[in-house]
Amino acid sequence: MSQNQASRGTYFYAIGLSYKKADAETRGHFSLDDHAKTAILNQAKINGLESLIVTSTCNRTEIYGFAEHPFQLIKLLCDNTVGTVDEFQKVAYVYKSQEAIAHMFRVGSGLDSQILGDFEIISQLKLSAKQAKKAGLLNSFLERLVNMVTQASKRIKTETEISSGATSVSFASVQYILNNVENVSDKNILLFGTGKIGRNTCENLVKHTKNDHIKLINRTKNKAEKIAGKFNLLVKDYSNLQEEINDSDILIVATGAQNPTVDKYLIQTEKPLLILDLSIPKNVDNNVTDLKNVSLIHLDHLSQITDETLEKRKAYIPVAETILEEVKQEFNEWLETRKFAPTIKALKNKLLDFKTAELDLQRKKIQDFNEAQAELISNNIIQKITNHFAHHLKDDDFSTNDSLELIKKVFQLDTPTNA
Repeated sequence: MSQNQASRGTYFYAIGLSYKKADAETRGHFSLDDHAKTAILNQAKINGLESLIVTSTCNRTEIYGFAEHPFQLIKLLCDNTVGTVDEFQKVAYVYKSQEAIAHMFRVGSGLDSQILGDFEIISQLKLSAKQAKKAGLLNSFLERLVNMVTQASKRIKTETEISSGATSVSFASVQYILNNVENVSDKNILLFGTGKIGRNTCENLVKHTKNDHIKLINRTKNKAEKIAGKFNLLVKDYSNLQEEINDSDILIVATGAQNPTVDKYLIQTEKPLLILDLSIPKNVDNNVTDLKNVSLIHLDHLSQITDETLEKRKAYIPVAETILEEVKQEFNEWLETRKFAPTIKALKNKLLDFKTAELDLQRKKIQDFNEAQAELISNNIIQKITNHFAHHLKDDDFSTNDSLELIKKVFQLDTPTNA
């Protein structure tokens, strides 16, 4: 059986779409909130799928899991989003077995990120694995894989400078403002939405713009107040959104809504207004560009910004890829061990049967039979024999599959399916 199979007839797949081929609008069609992720896990259980994790960020939506055919996973995604199968197939990727493993390693290490060195995806992978485990949908293969990807990510972060300096969309948005807005410290800046991207953007704004009159608005006001307290900023009520937009020179939108929260009808001012939309799906309606005084920049534009820092990071890609290969090799060695573990266990059980039969025979033949000593010696010999076979199976000079078949044949072993 393939080392990337969970049970007979199923294989490990990675299916999804990312910024590489899918634009922001298309990614928005396949975006998953927490409710949709839970729905996918529940549907997977009903459909008899045994292990999968679901991730969705502003840059990508992916499902990693075991299935007889990748369409089972694609259908799960399309059933729980507004995206269609036809739309998915135009921009999607499907990886199987070793290719799927390699893909998760690249994604989790930040090498496949829209901005090189952005490691935010690894926390998403870990959270997704935790949710899958809670739902009873995380087998040992997938749990081990996520752990090894996390290990590779940590090593790359500490052993290279691929993530040196501020990274991510939040960094790029502030960099864009600094490069395109004069006298930014004097401008009225409004941040609408204080989720993870909003928080990071706020921190970068305070750090780099030296602007002390940034305002925050969030639907849940107390969330905004926690961040505002940290940086000594003003918080305004959600009911005052239109008024605050019209008072702003720069509006940054980072809400988690599934539909636009800002459109041209909210904007009554005629002074220049720069809007940065950091949301997936888009939270600013394109109709704002009907207004001559409004400039709209979406995160896909921001991610194309390269500066000296990002260029320097590219020099560390070869080292990062070497680390990836090392950890991936370690994972594959574990897979090989896992592959022959049932045969070694069956061999040990067969030898224990031999021992029991032989000890019974000797007990009847020998009057002062030393039970304890015979038991100890027999168990030591059995352990040495099984260890010897295990070392042989790990040896790269021999075909593991051929050796497994020979051991099964010689000892007439009936091994269980490796789940």
